[in-house]
Amino acid sequence: MTSLITRRGLMLLPLTLLAGCDWVVLNPSGDIAAQQGQLIVVSTLLMLLIIVPVIALTILFAWRYRKSNTEAKYDPDWDHSTQLELVIWGAPLLIIIALGLITWISTHKLDPYRPLDRLDANRPISAAAEPLTIEVVALDWKWLFIYPEQGIATINELATPVDVPIRFKITASTVMNSFYIPALAGQIYAMPGMETQLNAVINKPGTFDGFSANFSGPGFSHMRFKYHGMDVADFDQWVKDAKKNGQTLDRAVYTELEQPSEREPVRHFGKVAPDLYHAVLNRCVAEGTVCMNKIMHEDMTRMKVQAAAKNFLRDDKTALAEIDAAVCTPSTNLLKSN
Repeated sequence: MTSLITRRGLMLLPLTLLAGCDWVVLNPSGDIAAQQGQLIVVSTLLMLLIIVPVIALTILFAWRYRKSNTEAKYDPDWDHSTQLELVIWGAPLLIIIALGLITWISTHKLDPYRPLDRLDANRPISAAAEPLTIEVVALDWKWLFIYPEQGIATINELATPVDVPIRFKITASTVMNSFYIPALAGQIYAMPGMETQLNAVINKPGTFDGFSANFSGPGFSHMRFKYHGMDVADFDQWVKDAKKNGQTLDRAVYTELEQPSEREPVRHFGKVAPDLYHAVLNRCVAEGTVCMNKIMHEDMTRMKVQAAAKNFLRDDKTALAEIDAAVCTPSTNLLKSN
């Protein structure tokens, strides 16, 4: 009796281990994450169409042609079957084609840079809807969120209203990180001197986990934050509460925040320097530092002038026109920052 109970307990042990799993990836609260979860399920089922029969046939063949089974057909001269070859190669090929087609479609449909066209499967986004812009900076080892339209900033706390499109602009201060909220959308890298984007929407109110999914140093394991999905009224109140903090996030304060620290508490800033994110993105927060976009524009202008000068002897008028165009070209932000 005891041995029977023990065996049954051992059989149920894997289920108890699975009870500690977090299924948020397959049961998210945001439409983008929901579509990504469906993609995982569909891809897994397609692959199981091959995996399950192969495993079953492996067990069947091992049992059928075991040494003690003298009734099994023995055919040592058999070497080919057209029908069997068609099944062995045809079925996997069809599944690969289906997976490739699904991947190609979903890669474009779920492009993080692509603006949203729906709130969920049943509600499209109106043409007049404006996304909420949030500027994200990955620091060592904490997250800075800047709300340029609301004029506030937070450390290790993020909040957005439910059913409102969100456009994240993401960069990093020193090393590469990965911005990831499993309940909202897939991960997107944060890189110094570059800007990545993520468009997403949260459909259910609640508090969700966000973290860095890319190792970035000794404080990586504590580089986490709470993400709050709120209704519009609660979000407006949250913004008002943040504005009550009289501290301003300017370049001097940012320079202090940029220093490595772990387990940074939640902080709110009631005001934000309007050019701070631009300076962080272009690596020119320190006074006297030339911004990357300006350097790149000057380099581009110089190369145009040099190329035009080389063609001067070939066609004087064309060369002079190219030089004038290069010199008079207005400065543009090559990094697509604001």
